[in-house]
Amino acid sequence: MAYDYEYLKKAVFDLTKIDLNAYKEKQMKRRIDTLISKNKITGYDNYVAALKKDQRLFEEFVNYLTINVSEFYRNPDQWAIMEKEIIPELIGKYGKNLKIWSAACSTGDEPYSLVMALSRHLPLNNIKIFATDLDKQVIATAKTGLYSAKSIASVPDDLKKKYFTKIGPSFQISNEIKARVEFKEHNLLKDTYPTDCHMIVCRNVLIYFTEEAKEEVFRKFQKNLKSGGILFIGSTEQIINYKEIGFDRKNSFFYEKP
Repeated sequence: MAYDYEYLKKAVFDLTKIDLNAYKEKQMKRRIDTLISKNKITGYDNYVAALKKDQRLFEEFVNYLTINVSEFYRNPDQWAIMEKEIIPELIGKYGKNLKIWSAACSTGDEPYSLVMALSRHLPLNNIKIFATDLDKQVIATAKTGLYSAKSIASVPDDLKKKYFTKIGPSFQISNEIKARVEFKEHNLLKDTYPTDCHMIVCRNVLIYFTEEAKEEVFRKFQKNLKSGGILFIGSTEQIINYKEIGFDRKNSFFYEKP
């Protein structure tokens, strides 16, 4: 049992409700083995026992498991399409009160980027982003809204000047942007999805899922978009069978529900 990955998967699910069967095994096992080794623990059984007793270790584990690599306006070319084409079209179809979900939002870079992109077209008090992540630690970081220079490097200069304040080596995002985002814990693989969304943004997360889990999530996204709604995915992802799932491909990383 000491190095039985099946045992570990079951124990992790019992503790966290995170289903490791949905993640690519080789990749995830390597990540977990690295973390166990770093903590100088021998065997999965001893590690599970330690997770049950030590809250710091438990939170480190969940944080490590949920891969959090994020930055504002990641892949700026795609955000340019968002600002110039997608947002005006959505406003034209549905009006000013858009329902937008930033799924697996990590440290908040993405939902805050959405607010800023939308602010070029709408008054801030018309903007509301629903943002979710599995990891409560990154949600806490997102709510704090303090970022490195590297994280905000791709933010357009006018928005950077308008909505960020330099505090030591870091940058604090303004309260008026923070107020437009509602954060909540959410597990893409087991929790209920927000319905009737005009746009869902989920980028560079599903690459870690198995093909079966990935397709299940894409189908749920499609089901919970309104007709004419948009799914925006990451540059490392593509939906091979998008027609079968019920999407039209609008642009390289934008898919529309007919």
